[in-house]
Amino acid sequence: MAIDNKNYAIEINGLRKIYNHKKSNAFEALKGINLNIPKQSIFGLLGANGAGKSTLINIIAGLVKKTEGNVKVWGNDIETDERNAKLSIGVVPQELILDPFFTPRETLKYQSGYYGVPKKENCIEEILETVGLSDKADAYPRSLSGGMRRRLMIGKAMVHRPPILILDEPTAGVDVALRQSLWKEVKKLNEAGVTIILTTHYLEEAEAMCDSLAIVNKGEIVAEGQTNEMLNKLDKKELIILLENEEADNIKLDGVDIEILNKSLIRIAFKPSIINEGEIIEKIYTSGSKIKSINSKEPDLEELYLELTNNDS
Repeated sequence: MAIDNKNYAIEINGLRKIYNHKKSNAFEALKGINLNIPKQSIFGLLGANGAGKSTLINIIAGLVKKTEGNVKVWGNDIETDERNAKLSIGVVPQELILDPFFTPRETLKYQSGYYGVPKKENCIEEILETVGLSDKADAYPRSLSGGMRRRLMIGKAMVHRPPILILDEPTAGVDVALRQSLWKEVKKLNEAGVTIILTTHYLEEAEAMCDSLAIVNKGEIVAEGQTNEMLNKLDKKELIILLENEEADNIKLDGVDIEILNKSLIRIAFKPSIINEGEIIEKIYTSGSKIKSINSKEPDLEELYLELTNNDS
């Protein structure tokens, strides 16, 4: 059966990258990556330093040559249709690369020229408004805050109106308030139809932002799919139960792990596939104990990441 690839922003098949290919110190950074990224999604690429994320992004962006495999960006092969592939993508690097002598308006003007955007078609004022810099359009970068500079980098990547935007660690080194501001702008872009691909070390951020994601470890994808579905596969849950009386020592349940926190407080870890929350509560009541309050803890992306990468650090 033929695969319908019309809904994919990026298609990657059998992608390998070997550095120093013909030398004794050859290193295989990517080991046969297969990945399809849906259009108009916010897609997360997660992985530790050295996992292969940067190599993967740089190949997609046309900055690094692949060793084997095929990559299509918005339906354009990165080798046979390199120009259209590059025009379909905007990259926001982690480093803040700005000329201190150009205002935001001038920066976007010259960036438009680099991409050959006709003057009558450039959308500088629209981009300045989109990234929240209209009131700083004529200010010099040294007077801009870190968050504003980061938004200007996003604006630079948007001047040729690419349908795909790659954000490489976009909130690294910024405080919580600036991070939330940046994500608000990113969500606006996505709602306008832009496919967002991001790498991040903030797992809680990826969990909150990404529709779907892939976890890269040692050059391989160890997990891929919709964020919620991936978390559901992690068969873990916890209950923190406060008892009305000091009877924690009396609670005995099969198929769960019980940790006594104090005389009236217990933590129960269990697998929902074996026993559900209702059954645990019922067994506590039938044992003669009474429950004062219950707090549940669902698995998070950090737990999934650690389990799949066998990384306990």
